[in-house]
Amino acid sequence: MFNKKISRRNFIKGTLASGIMLGGGLIIGCENSSTSGTLKVKFLRQIITKDSTSSRCIMWQSDSPLTAPTVLIDVDGDLKKFPAQDAAFTDDGMDFIQYVAQVDGLKPNSEYTFKIVDGDKSTGNFTLKTFDENKFKGLIFTDSQSADYSTWGGVAKSAFEKNPDANFFINLGDIVDNGEDHSQWEVWFTQAESLLKSMPFAPVMGNHECYSRDWQERFPVSYLNLFAVPDNGDETFNRRYYSFDFGAAHFAVLDSQWIELDAFQPGVLDAELYWLVDDLKATKKTWKIVCVHRDVLQYKINGRDDWLEGISEVGVNFMPEFDALNVDAVFTGHLHTYRNRGHIKNFEDNASGPLYILCGLSGDVRYNGLWANHKLDKFVAPQPETDNYLTLEGDDKTLTIKCFLPDGTAIDEVKLSK
Repeated sequence: MFNKKISRRNFIKGTLASGIMLGGGLIIGCENSSTSGTLKVKFLRQIITKDSTSSRCIMWQSDSPLTAPTVLIDVDGDLKKFPAQDAAFTDDGMDFIQYVAQVDGLKPNSEYTFKIVDGDKSTGNFTLKTFDENKFKGLIFTDSQSADYSTWGGVAKSAFEKNPDANFFINLGDIVDNGEDHSQWEVWFTQAESLLKSMPFAPVMGNHECYSRDWQERFPVSYLNLFAVPDNGDETFNRRYYSFDFGAAHFAVLDSQWIELDAFQPGVLDAELYWLVDDLKATKKTWKIVCVHRDVLQYKINGRDDWLEGISEVGVNFMPEFDALNVDAVFTGHLHTYRNRGHIKNFEDNASGPLYILCGLSGDVRYNGLWANHKLDKFVAPQPETDNYLTLEGDDKTLTIKCFLPDGTAIDEVKLSK
């Protein structure tokens, strides 16, 4: 979270290398993704597109290069072909054989089957669902970084099982503890397999995606290659921030990592501020929702006098824009604690401002008792804090946010109306 130079745990490399079974009953080190027939693929995932009522991005990895991979989808009895593009990359001394296919021309609120074919080989069938132009339900996770990712797997599994009607999911950053370590990405993907192959995923880049194995700041090669998110129109900062529509809501996903990345690619803050204004002014959706990793508030650390309560750098730069652009809700992570601040405008408690939710954690890196309460906090999760997830459900009249413990216990709820 805030001390990037030192790892807070020794990742269990022996476990990863040997293929020992982790929590959730999934095995690392053998064929670990949805496979069927004669074509085997790894880490199949559906990535969010600008409009999930009619399109989807399909990504996967392979142990060996494919000749002419294609996604074959049954559209009203007509088999349509969507050629995949080579999306290979190298990081952490590894060559990742990876493919991406953009599927479009689908009908809203429909269910399709698809498979991946390459020559005379094919996988079994997977399911792809498009969604209603109005109603939606999403799952929100954050800071899933973990020691062995079994906690993350448990949270993801519980959320998925208790919310079978969920349409998509978001992770607000620090997806893994170390962005260069390929083995952590592999375990994260495996533990989230049920969600990734069933519904679109909207990732947010966190600071831990931007660290090397020796805990130095680095360009987030793996994160930017693993998730082919919607184009933001800026070639320099493509995939670092983006937006998408889902049901009655428009989501803007921001990059708060200029602290780590300006040495490698300067100027993202100014670029995305300009982009955000244009993006949110253009939408006709009922709800404007922002997702960003770093929080907008600064908390005093208990027992220290050099880290005081206030507004963070992210808040200073973005909160006035959120006010001016009539943002309805802002979801953040990074601090590993759940806090509902209610509505804030002009940096003060104000019912006419956006709702701000600091979303807690979905992994096992906990900072019990670290943060003092902020004057703007309306609700703080029961202490000592544990992992959690949120549901976000809405239509063109209401937006309901609920926070749950992994066992399904609801600890907070907020409802907004238009």
